[in-house]
Amino acid sequence: MFYPSSRTDSEEKIVTAQRDYAALVQRGLSLDLTRGKPSPSQLDLSNDMLRLPTSYRAADGSDARNYGNLQGLTELRELFAPLLQVPADRLVVGGNASLALMHDTVVHALLSPLPGAARRWIEEPEITFLCPVPGYDRHFTICERLGIRMVAVPMTAEGPDMDAVERLVAADASVKGMWCVPKYSNPTGVVYSDETVRRLAAMPTAAPDFRIFWDNAYAVHHLTDTPAELADVLALSAEHGHPDRVFVYASTSKVTLAGAGVSFFGSSPANVEWFLRNTAKQSIGPDKINQLRHVEFLRDAEGVAAHMRRHAELIGPKFELVDKVLAERLGGLASWTSPKGGYFVSLEVPHAAEVVAKAKAAGIALTPAGATHPYGKDPDDRTIRIAPTYPGLDELEQAIEGLAVCVRLVAEERA
Repeated sequence: MFYPSSRTDSEEKIVTAQRDYAALVQRGLSLDLTRGKPSPSQLDLSNDMLRLPTSYRAADGSDARNYGNLQGLTELRELFAPLLQVPADRLVVGGNASLALMHDTVVHALLSPLPGAARRWIEEPEITFLCPVPGYDRHFTICERLGIRMVAVPMTAEGPDMDAVERLVAADASVKGMWCVPKYSNPTGVVYSDETVRRLAAMPTAAPDFRIFWDNAYAVHHLTDTPAELADVLALSAEHGHPDRVFVYASTSKVTLAGAGVSFFGSSPANVEWFLRNTAKQSIGPDKINQLRHVEFLRDAEGVAAHMRRHAELIGPKFELVDKVLAERLGGLASWTSPKGGYFVSLEVPHAAEVVAKAKAAGIALTPAGATHPYGKDPDDRTIRIAPTYPGLDELEQAIEGLAVCVRLVAEERA
């Protein structure tokens, strides 16, 4: 005899999801997917740097131990110039954090007129920055700290929605800046198309001192044997009559030693002169010993490429694992990116904040939902940034499996 179940299919799914979540909590996990840090095995790739440099003399014979050379060693600038698409004489080498260079650039613009500006930004009634979303939370915190209004612009598969960008920069003279992570973008992995880069370089702007903050953090961070190509934004900007439009940034924080890398600022001759003039008020020279260390260790562009292939061998399987587990557990229930480089996976789910809270209660730490948007507010409450690089494969698998349990629980309870 057939006895029908007293529960509906929907109720059964909720009970199953709740049971799986209770079991997850019982495991007492302590896993962290919050920030895109290199793993210890990645850092080990650069341990030989701890025995460098073998000499304190720069290529020009100068003593790297002493003060001076605010722009940085010529040989290091020449090494990275082709990788960053910035002529060596228009590169500046900084400390370990490109974020510090970005912060200082904004502060300099607030306090000292940019080339082409009528006055300092601090004298403007309002300063606005465009922020492609999902985007990098640290960019947004710079703006928040310095009182800069942020306007979100949607990201597409080609980069920021250029129709929206062109409309905003043309209509509003308070729009002075725009954040961009053009290659393997944080967190979506999008690479800006040639047409997007061209339109950014060519577009008319109401503000004569509008600047694009081109954070090329993942310029050499490929996960495949076919590296993405990026159009030369500095050359295109000059070609379209806007030579001073772009500030380029990068660092070796995820190339060599995260806490002891070097950073780069690149731009037009006028912008570089402006930047160095203002930087001279706060420094009388960078750490040139560390710069020599990088030159001796990386040697040349092929040395950088070979080193980054070793990084990819370590973290590529982690990205593959994330994709595999999400496909098995969340197919049809969520969407996510499968980046070809960079450091993040962007997971799109309903009720992201609730999912993150459930994961936290189960011992899985994630970047707060909303961090990928200005002011920490994702109006659609959908984006979760996954940082898979730091944990080992076993821990990562546990974390993504657990995250999937949380996504399913919230989805069933909210259905």
